[in-house]
Amino acid sequence: MFGLGLPELLIIALLILLFFGAKRLPGIGTGLGKTVKEVRNIKKEFSEIKESTEKTEGAEDQPSEKKSLEGKLVDKVIDQVPGIRQAKKIKDKADKIKEIVS
Repeated sequence: MFGLGLPELLIIALLILLFFGAKRLPGIGTGLGKTVKEVRNIKKEFSEIKESTEKTEGAEDQPSEKKSLEGKLVDKVIDQVPGIRQAKKIKDKADKIKEIVS
């Protein structure tokens, strides 16, 4: 796991315990577990959307359907994952600059 051995993990666990305290660790664990679960759900939904769009590639109305499904997924990710909104704004600005330079 990232080249960390048992001693390093114990030191990290001890520092987390000292920094946050024993009372807040269950809440942190719960929050981390919910975050991992949401990421898995988003990944599963994205793969299902991708599979459904690949199956309907020959349809005439596929691009509008694809945009709406992708738009829904993007909106859900932006709402649930912290930092994504800022990253999207930065990417949009970089794309605008790239268009201007090109």
